[in-house]
Amino acid sequence: MLPWFAPGLAISVVVSLAASGAVGRALGVHRAVAWVMLLSLGIIMAATLTPQSEALGSGARGSAYCDFSRIGLASWEQLISANEASGNVLMFIPLGAAIGLVPGSRRKAVLVTGAIALPFAIEATQLLVPWLDRACESADVVDNLMGLALGLVAGVVAGRIARGADRRPG
Repeated sequence: MLPWFAPGLAISVVVSLAASGAVGRALGVHRAVAWVMLLSLGIIMAATLTPQSEALGSGARGSAYCDFSRIGLASWEQLISANEASGNVLMFIPLGAAIGLVPGSRRKAVLVTGAIALPFAIEATQLLVPWLDRACESADVVDNLMGLALGLVAGVVAGRIARGADRRPG
């Protein structure tokens, strides 16, 4: 369905490994946190901004409209089964968790703002670039933001626990 996902994933692994040290230093986080952030961003891009196989094979084009049929949270049944909604939530959790581990600063605020804007930018791109043969859906934005929020909470909590453990006498 997404023939360019695997190459996009491979590129994401290489780029995230190469850049994680510099990004980690710039954000004041361990290289592993920067790697997760960069890799998850690459996975998101490979999964959402590469053309579908129909677009490559038969020249299919997107619909040029955005589906606003769901603007609320996915149902519990959708979230606990393997489908597009749960996948969209899961895809953004690592990005949110990595951002949540960044120490509170102006940089973190910029990262959070950019991460919130990302689902909107993805859906706008899917709408405006018809040769990708992707569907613009408000539900995707809601699901991505839910995953981002869950990840942010998990990252902030994990960071506080880790900082608390560092302060305890050994």
